[in-house]
Amino acid sequence: MIFYIHMVKYKYIFDVYEAIDMNQTEIVNLEDLVPANHIYRRFKKLWSFNSATQILCELESDNNYKGYGLLRMFKCLLLQFMEDVSDRELERFIGENLAAKWFCGFGISETTPHFTLFGKLRKRIGTNNLSKIFADLRAQLKTQGVMSEVFTFVDATHLISKANLWDERDKAIEAKYEKLNNETLPKVAHDSQAKIGAKSKSKFWYGYKQHTSVDMPSGLIDKVAITPANITDAAGLKHVCPKNGAIYVDKGYCTEPAVTTAKANGCHLAAIKKDNMKSKNKDQDRWYSKIRAPYERVFSKRNQRVRYCGIAKNQFAAFMYAMCHNLKRLVVLNLPELRLA
Repeated sequence: MIFYIHMVKYKYIFDVYEAIDMNQTEIVNLEDLVPANHIYRRFKKLWSFNSATQILCELESDNNYKGYGLLRMFKCLLLQFMEDVSDRELERFIGENLAAKWFCGFGISETTPHFTLFGKLRKRIGTNNLSKIFADLRAQLKTQGVMSEVFTFVDATHLISKANLWDERDKAIEAKYEKLNNETLPKVAHDSQAKIGAKSKSKFWYGYKQHTSVDMPSGLIDKVAITPANITDAAGLKHVCPKNGAIYVDKGYCTEPAVTTAKANGCHLAAIKKDNMKSKNKDQDRWYSKIRAPYERVFSKRNQRVRYCGIAKNQFAAFMYAMCHNLKRLVVLNLPELRLA
């Protein structure tokens, strides 16, 4: 009997505490949920997005894109290429990741964008406007002395197109084309702007080529350009050539187009020579290889299978990847006085 009374007493106490917990309301601030050392905080401290906001506001219609605002949506795209996720994955990432919500400017319980908006947004911003944002950031880095273009590393990497060449082959056979080459492929291919490129006599790919110049003292990407895969490295140098200084390149740039481009821009072309060249200096080329080696890491994380069709869309992606790389690199450099507008 005594035991039963004690049990009733304790059950009453537990019921009281449970009622208190059910009625208790806790106010949560998203700012407090993001760790102080989170990398997104460092990105936001580096870049205030003022110049990007001005460029985005120059678009014809209003800046209140689907109720979210172009700046917040642009930050979503930045995270997409930062984390290398698809549109559907980005929708889920922003909806579930508190740091992503904080970075993009969404409230903790606010509805985040549907994945269908991201493709429309990329089209709305366009490659030309994005190139202005990238160029403005590059100009700020040069003004603040972070980039100098005194020593530049230039290289090209192949990008494989989003295509099924078996389907293209079947269409070519149906159209009675004798060969499947760069003349016939645009007539049957899903991605008509892609071309067949060759890395060597035994290595071919169908797609594009990304030409990139890297400022060697800082490791930041200075220029980036997308061309069809059949454009040679030497011919593509004109798209990313700096205005002065020395350019360190591999064997693909020792031919005439690259020499002419470098001379026209007042640059010294430090190119590794091919083995059959009479002017080849093995000791010098070995030294060039050692200088170039650390900057190959710029291409090590790049996904070589493109997500989009066409040069313009892939150029858009190249600018976004370059901005993400530069932000990550600036965090590593840890320049205390650096501030991008």
